[in-house]
Amino acid sequence: MHSDFPILLGAGLVLLGIFYLGILSLKINFPSVILYILFGIVLADVLSDNEILHFASEIGIVLLFFLLGLEFNVKRLGGIAKKIWSSGLLDVGLSLGVAMLFAFLFGMDWFSAFIVGGITYATSSSITAKLLDDKSRMANAETEFILALLIFEDLIAPIIVAVILGIHTSGEFHTSDIVLLFGKIIGLALLAILLGKTVFKKFEELLIKIDDEDIKIVLLIGLSVSFGGLAMLLGLSEVLGAFLAGMMLSEIGKIERVEHTVSPVRDLMLPTFFVYFGTTIQLGNGLPLPWLIVVLIIWSMIAKILVGIIGGRWYGLSKKVSLRAGLSICARGEFSVVIASVATGTVKILGGIYILIAAFIGMILFDQAPKIANKIYGKGKKQSRNLKVPGS
Repeated sequence: MHSDFPILLGAGLVLLGIFYLGILSLKINFPSVILYILFGIVLADVLSDNEILHFASEIGIVLLFFLLGLEFNVKRLGGIAKKIWSSGLLDVGLSLGVAMLFAFLFGMDWFSAFIVGGITYATSSSITAKLLDDKSRMANAETEFILALLIFEDLIAPIIVAVILGIHTSGEFHTSDIVLLFGKIIGLALLAILLGKTVFKKFEELLIKIDDEDIKIVLLIGLSVSFGGLAMLLGLSEVLGAFLAGMMLSEIGKIERVEHTVSPVRDLMLPTFFVYFGTTIQLGNGLPLPWLIVVLIIWSMIAKILVGIIGGRWYGLSKKVSLRAGLSICARGEFSVVIASVATGTVKILGGIYILIAAFIGMILFDQAPKIANKIYGKGKKQSRNLKVPGS
């Protein structure tokens, strides 16, 4: 019956629902992102094929990471990369490797266990970045570490997806395929740097000359979406492409001009991503391997907290800030959904249930992270870094 439901009516009702849930979240002091995801789950049968919702969600997530990319020029990103690689590898070992071992011990074959490890690996970049913005924590001492770790995961997660798809479709995956994938990532990054240093070197002058705000919106969104689409064409994540597009324009003198133009569109589109994300979670019938789900939930939260505590210290953060970082990176999201969609049967249902619970618990831990850190280490002087909220 839902096939006869007008797509435009569905999109309009989604926007009205987002408005109501946004007001509700403010009244009850509850994360709006969770409400949006639950909204999508409830309306999954009606909205699963809604093309407008899907399109809007893609634009929203692309613009979020485009604006984040603006804060990281090549020099700054290079400095971060030198500091984050050890924490990133620790994350792979704890969040993917150990979870994979648990799945194998519960009777899964190695390929299914690898899919489960992939599902539990990556922190939700979109949820975490949105909460950093919502909670006014973009300027906190731990935020650079968190964003650096998310970027590292956004580089590793496409490789995991490619390996799983390669084995799933052909039964095997060659070393040359991984080399090719790394080549695509490096090539896309070099293209962004080259364009930023040449074609877009005087981009700010062009923006000043354009008086019509609508034309600016078309230009900037066109650039971010095109680079995200190029990444997808290469078999990479649109999130990575959008971030690189932002980095491409980060060399201009005043990025506030770009932020001021793009932020309103991002704020309109981004909530639709979380609604659409909710529609993709297939809970199925029954609860497969309930004890494995419990173990995975508990361990995946512990793993991320350990990555924050240990990796944060390696990155140069204090014990208190490292703990706050670890508590802030527990939510799973978009890459977990992509990986779970490759699975079948029990693993697919397990993945859907895991993602929903992990997203919920992760957002609660994010919300409570400052309080927990203060309770353990006491309140100290607020430290901040020169990282502005995109669109502020």
